[in-house]
Amino acid sequence: MDLNTDFSKRVALHSEQIEWVPSPMKGVDRRMLDRVGGEVARATTIVRYAANSTFSAHTHTGGEEFIVLDGVFQDEHGDFPKGTYVRNPPTSSHTPGSKDGCTIFVKLWQFDMDDRTQFRKDMAADLAAPVDGVATAQLHSDAFEIVTFSQLDADASLENPAKGGLEMLVIDGSVIENGETLGKGAWLRLPNGDALKAVAGDQGARVWVKTGHLAHAKPPAV
Repeated sequence: MDLNTDFSKRVALHSEQIEWVPSPMKGVDRRMLDRVGGEVARATTIVRYAANSTFSAHTHTGGEEFIVLDGVFQDEHGDFPKGTYVRNPPTSSHTPGSKDGCTIFVKLWQFDMDDRTQFRKDMAADLAAPVDGVATAQLHSDAFEIVTFSQLDADASLENPAKGGLEMLVIDGSVIENGETLGKGAWLRLPNGDALKAVAGDQGARVWVKTGHLAHAKPPAV
């Protein structure tokens, strides 16, 4: 499957308006945002686990990162509540599921293949003091990419040069970018050098942002 594979173009999707599509595992549904490949894919997806659903054990050959958007995600490594950011690098493995149900934002096959750093963290735990109404926590940084979480007050501005490309997920609230209002669940992808200039709505916003990685975008090695 090829979905939003032209990384030279801006893409903005309102994920909460996208229909859920069943995955091969019963009780696990998906909203696909971008994808290169079949079941083994370079993919960005919203995934919903019904209560007492599980996915079969698997190894993340190309790495996996995810944010728990709602509920509690679980595997043999523990419980991951709402607001948790997780990085499972290439060669890591697990058996994911959820006792009470959960929703996650997940990215596959978008790692530096030599990365072996595995961790989980509360995204809001290390927010710096606000500057002009924007408090930011750096979640991960290396030569390949930079990942951050920001909390914006109402009408606060968020700018980023988008070097190497940029993705943003609106976790709560809303932002206005390029004249378009992006509400909860909206996903934005900007090409290299197409700078982000966004302003939070009247309820503020919480956003996840990744930069640098689109310069390395390629299909998974199958």
